[in-house]
Amino acid sequence: MWDFEQGEVLAFDKPLHWTSFDLVAKVRYNLCRKLGTKKLKVGHTGTLDPLATGVVIICTGRKTKLIDKLQYDVKEYVATLQLGATTPSYDMEKGVDATYPTEHITRELIDSTIPQFLGEQWQVPPVFSAVQINGKRAYEYARKGEEVELKPKLLVIDEIEVLEFDPTQMLLTIRVVCSKGTYIRALARDIGERLNSGAYLKALRRTRVGDTRVEDCWTIDRFLEKLKD
Repeated sequence: MWDFEQGEVLAFDKPLHWTSFDLVAKVRYNLCRKLGTKKLKVGHTGTLDPLATGVVIICTGRKTKLIDKLQYDVKEYVATLQLGATTPSYDMEKGVDATYPTEHITRELIDSTIPQFLGEQWQVPPVFSAVQINGKRAYEYARKGEEVELKPKLLVIDEIEVLEFDPTQMLLTIRVVCSKGTYIRALARDIGERLNSGAYLKALRRTRVGDTRVEDCWTIDRFLEKLKD
């Protein structure tokens, strides 16, 4: 049986609209009730945006010491991009701010463009992100309408492939295996620019972290039921 104070590493399928912190808080609250304690170390190994679903690894007790190490595990995503438009947040958190021609976008163009993102890439993080600038998060500046300059970061994309392209709706679905620090929202932006158009993230699911796959994860409801045993 679990020993949450000595430490456990748990994998969850984060629900849509929850922050990673929401998930940690829910797990911590229920574990503290179960154990009859007011304090328990609980943390996650990598933030997932509220509009994304999928694998979030949570560590408890002494296993929280593993968080720094586990953050470097390779991650896999399935992302759906809306081509021909952009938003300030690069996803659906903000409304469309510009539209672009898409008549020139074909499956052949996509198939020749996507492989260009393999390997080491310099990526500028989204302004609506948790990147630290002068002690504040980038999104704090962005939400006040203040402009900030974000420096590009070096990352690695190990695998990227087209899963589906719907030319009638200009929806592109891709699978990406990448390193820590990769923003799939920013990748959507860059793909749109490389296609001489625009793009933003319409849906995102983290399907794997390290060797942990989403089909092996707990839903929060199943986990809370199991705690009652």
